[in-house]
Amino acid sequence: MKRFFTSESVTEGHPDKVCDCIADEILDELLKLDPHARSAVECCAAYNTLFLTGEVSCRGKVDYEAAARRVIREIGYDTGDFAYDKCNVIELVHGQSADIALGVNASKEKKAGGEAYDLLGAGDQGMMFGYACRETEELMPMPIMLAHKLAKRLTDVRRAGILSYLRPDGKTQVTVEYDGRRPVRVDTVVVSTQHEEGVGQAQIASDLKKHVIDAVIPAALMDGDTRYLINPTGKFVIGGPEGDSGLTGRKIVVDTYGGRCPHGGGAFSGKDATKVDRSAAYMARYICKNLVAAGIADEAELQLAYAIGVARPVSVFVETFGTGRLPEDEIADIVKKEFDLRPAAIIGQLSLNRPVYRRTAAYGHFGREEFAWEKTDRIADLKKYL
Repeated sequence: MKRFFTSESVTEGHPDKVCDCIADEILDELLKLDPHARSAVECCAAYNTLFLTGEVSCRGKVDYEAAARRVIREIGYDTGDFAYDKCNVIELVHGQSADIALGVNASKEKKAGGEAYDLLGAGDQGMMFGYACRETEELMPMPIMLAHKLAKRLTDVRRAGILSYLRPDGKTQVTVEYDGRRPVRVDTVVVSTQHEEGVGQAQIASDLKKHVIDAVIPAALMDGDTRYLINPTGKFVIGGPEGDSGLTGRKIVVDTYGGRCPHGGGAFSGKDATKVDRSAAYMARYICKNLVAAGIADEAELQLAYAIGVARPVSVFVETFGTGRLPEDEIADIVKKEFDLRPAAIIGQLSLNRPVYRRTAAYGHFGREEFAWEKTDRIADLKKYL
């Protein structure tokens, strides 16, 4: 059965991603001062103004404005009204709510005399999802991985001066054709990139096809019927926050699996690891990737759900889409037996108190081997159940 699935990505210069990068830079700076810092920082960027807000608890002080301007400069906004040295920065950051801290600092289980990993309660209620499949070597869906690689390549050729007329803002989109559940070809590629005034559409289309698309997508996946839509409006000079407002946490589908897996609703950037929106989503990916790598299933989706102030999840749900070698209820029992899903245990196992978050903010939180939650180091533990 022929089917088509599409995913998109954006560059770090996209206005929403600018905000994600700033929020995670601030989180990293907090963690450098205090590994147990709490952060829920959000940003809004529009035209010539950046607004910083949220709640922070830290044994040290971070210069939020300086961190924000540093990120804006590193992304490449050094001209225009949102330039790093010209934009207005409005700051309204306060301490963590005492009511929230009450449940996070000592979980319901800890208050009842629990063990060390019961110390932290979940920072909020909610459900988080993880996913893995065999479509790519990263055990990720092919459309989102190709879209991320195209977006990253856009940034790389700009920074390297290969296409020096490019500017930071950009978006990519890839449609993959499937035969059943197997990807067979790339049907459509969309690339929209900000550029300097005066560069013609024909040159942009030719350059991006050669230096971006052909450099990323394997030739075997493209054919004479593959469509290429490059800057479809014909002009993209005004970009970034000057062209459209940006907001932290507005690209959650880009951040995860490109729509192939549900998203629980919570965003990632700016949040420390006591927020299970982030840490449990990372753990769910880690578990699913190891399940697939171990051969328990060819495709695995995991939902975890938590209640604020309670360490252990209230539910664990597994879906293998008919690819599991074991019944799904048995796999769920294996997950609960083999993986400690309490927030303190997740933080310890995945080393989430380290300043690694700015690197996650653009080009996807998953499918990148540099992160601890992408390790497949539990294969032997899981294979024994087969």
